[in-house]
Amino acid sequence: MNTAFSIYNTLTRRKEEFVPLTPGRVGMYVCGPTVYGDPHLGHARPAVTFDLLFRYLRSLGYKVRYVRNITDVGHLEHDADEGEDKIAKKARLEQLEPMEVAHYYTERYHRAMDALNVETPSIEPHASGHIIEQIEFVQRILDAGFAYESNGSIYFDVEAYNAKYHYGCLSGRNLDDIVTNTRDLDGQGDKRRSFDFALWKKASPEHIMRWPSPWSDGFPGWHMECSAMSTKYLGERFDIHGGGMDLMFPHHECEIAQSTAALGHDSANYWVHNNMITINGKKMGKSLGNFITLEELFTGKHELLAQAYTPMTIRFFVLQAHYRSTLDFSNEALQAAEKGLDRLMKGVETLSKLTPSADSTVDVRDLASRCAEAMADDLNSPMVISALFDWVRIINQIAEGQQRISADDLAALRSTVSRYVFDVLGLRDEKAAGAAAGKDYVSPLVEMLLDIRMQAKAAKDWATSDRIRDSLTAIGIRVKDRKDGCDWELE
Repeated sequence: MNTAFSIYNTLTRRKEEFVPLTPGRVGMYVCGPTVYGDPHLGHARPAVTFDLLFRYLRSLGYKVRYVRNITDVGHLEHDADEGEDKIAKKARLEQLEPMEVAHYYTERYHRAMDALNVETPSIEPHASGHIIEQIEFVQRILDAGFAYESNGSIYFDVEAYNAKYHYGCLSGRNLDDIVTNTRDLDGQGDKRRSFDFALWKKASPEHIMRWPSPWSDGFPGWHMECSAMSTKYLGERFDIHGGGMDLMFPHHECEIAQSTAALGHDSANYWVHNNMITINGKKMGKSLGNFITLEELFTGKHELLAQAYTPMTIRFFVLQAHYRSTLDFSNEALQAAEKGLDRLMKGVETLSKLTPSADSTVDVRDLASRCAEAMADDLNSPMVISALFDWVRIINQIAEGQQRISADDLAALRSTVSRYVFDVLGLRDEKAAGAAAGKDYVSPLVEMLLDIRMQAKAAKDWATSDRIRDSLTAIGIRVKDRKDGCDWELE
């Protein structure tokens, strides 16, 4: 049964009740990576954000076609219209075929997404595999009178488009502001006006990546791939288009203009954007020396990192903030996320060990309603996590005999916790998975020490019991005594 929820529509700048174009089905297109370098921290946030949306939609009973593209051609060095293709440049410098570069980094991106427990999309089209569709789309814009040819390249006529439609509807800009803040071409280049953008670029003689077209041997502009591939796989009208906030202008603004020029209307019903990750309050960038790849995060091999962080710590860190708020990276923030995740997983483990009573002193419907209300309010994952933490405290109270829970309520609580922790938030118990794979050496050692401590307590050897507890506390492991034993968690 589908359930209504609200989602912030960047196009209208308000939260709206989500209504799919086709009842029971959702089409979602999300801008994926440009594969010319290792996946980095900035890739983690949109991936986790739209994975959360994908999982949530399915949990509500929707059948979702999730399309996430791979940009492997047309993304130029300086801006969307000028400079050298980033993948072609990498290939030239390393003396490789461009598709070798694209394949290598696509595979690295996939491995990083697997580590973050990001679900694979329904379809993952590559820009280089859809050149014909992009040429056809460019031709439709030409036929509609919103583009022009110049020396073998095709440019979008922003002024002609703006005379009929509104260029800037997504980002809130108007054409006069864009003109004022755009550099003058000083007679250079093929564009009539500085704010026009490329739909098709004629390839220079040294350009490696090129395809034949009615206008020249060349390659599509960066914005064109999304218009062509989203409509190919989702139709001329689909439900959700997503991406990072940095794509609102110019990429998504140009995409709306292209689609409207060719089709007579925008394709997406809702535009959804996640905010950025900053590092110590600054935008992440190689030039600032604060650029951290996901592999560096997982291994700890970066000068800004105090330690290695597991993929689930990164995922939990992202989910702790609302997707539309800025998320600032620091070692302290990630260490706090690590402790919070450990506390949550310990609660899940304790829940699995609870034994039911004849009656309940807790209302398990509270957790289900709080989580449902939070997710229905624009994917408020921080509030879901807050509700789960409140129930970890209650679970511990049940384990310590301070509260009681019946068999039916225990089954309902386990189902709710599993649904939101694993199915919706997409978290994974890394310790349990590591132990199953024979990779977790810490947990068995801690458990052994706690067994020795229990034996010491039974023998009234309080000195040994206290020494084990204090030694574990000194290395960041908190021991919690319960009426039927003890438990532990990272501080």
